[in-house]
Order: sequence, then structure tokens, then C-alpha cells
Amino acid sequence: MKSNTIGALARQAAAIAAAGLCVFVAAGPAAAQATPAASLADFQAAPASSDARQVADWVVATGDNRSLPFVIVDKKATEVFVFDGHGRLSGATPALLGLARGDDSAPGIGDRKLSDIRPDERTTPAGRFVASLGYGLGQQDILWVDYKTALALHRVLAANSREHRLQRLAAASARDHRITFGCINVPVSFYDRIVQPAFTGTSGVVYILPETKTIADVFFRSAPPS
Repeated sequence: MKSNTIGALARQAAAIAAAGLCVFVAAGPAAAQATPAASLADFQAAPASSDARQVADWVVATGDNRSLPFVIVDKKATEVFVFDGHGRLSGATPALLGLARGDDSAPGIGDRKLSDIRPDERTTPAGRFVASLGYGLGQQDILWVDYKTALALHRVLAANSREHRLQRLAAASARDHRITFGCINVPVSFYDRIVQPAFTGTSGVVYILPETKTIADVFFRSAPPS
């Protein structure tokens, strides 16, 4: 489905009435935000980029999420949006993402030691991923986005004080949020209150928006998978 079709669907859709309280941990970069009059996905007044809204509307219009909870990761704005299976926003937050710009994972990166991954290979890949809760190092629960490439969404880790990840997460600049080896780091309270409950007992879909490709290059090319 082409992007202009989604735009037409969004313009024709009636605004969805807000039906619950949404948790917003913090506001993202103002330069990347827009609020259209009508949307298929219910952002509940949360500011979001046009790309984030377009992909979320496409998910709802096509049923690509198969009624499962889904996540939109906006790499340009360094923001994460978590939706229920009906396309209603549960929460939004700034996030830490891969240090390097790029929309693909380095070959074999999931089998390599962190110390062997070059700075230019530390990307958060774009695409559609079926995700589920699991465990990482130290038996900490995380949301596995793509196990093969060791890509996960998890609580921000402050173990390495030299990286100042908590301070970076609190910074307003999206540039300050680019520090990880590729994983998506969110505040502890957001993970515990929004992500973990959304994916407990079910899988879901994570849509990571591109930053060097266009959203049409990554999404909108096919109907929902069977």
C-alpha cells in the first residue's frame, strides 16, 4: 500500500475518542512533532512526527499488527510509542538508540562480542519485527525485538557511568540519545508500567522507522502477512 493511500485513509477517518489515561514520561524534540486533525491510530494528544503517525495509521488501516500490541520507534526523533492491539496509545517516551546512523544491522552482529563491534556498526535497524519478552544477560527481563541480531528494547542501564546514559536520556536533543550498541533503552518506570504489561502473555510487533531510507522503502509494500 502506498503512503499517499494511508494519508487519504487518515483524512477520511473520524477522530477516535480518548478512552483512558495515557502515561507520557517526557516530551520529545519539538522540531519533529506534528498533530493532524484526524488519525486512524489514537495518539491521545501525544506529539509525534508525521512519519510516526503515517506508519501507525498504516498498521491500524491494514491490520498489520494482527490485533497484537505494537510499538513505533521513531529513530529521527528518538521516541518510542507503545499501542494496544486496537491502535490506542498506552504511553510514549524518549529513548536511547544506536550510536551510528543507518537502517541495517552489520553482518553477524548478533554473534559478536560488544568489544568487537565498531562504532560505525552500532546501528538500530529499521523494519518490522515480531517481539516478545525474554531474558538477557544477568537474567534481566527484556523485550526481544530480533533475537538473531541481539536487538532488544529494555530498561536504560546506568552501569557504565562514563556514558552518562541517564543524563543523556533526560537531554532534550535527539543527538544526545544516540549512544547504544543498537538496542532501544527506555526509562525504567516506562518499561515497568507500559512495555512489560503490554507484552506479558503475548507477542507483539515493533516497527522501527528508518533514518537513511524512506518509510515507503521499509513499509507499505504488502498486505499483512498471513
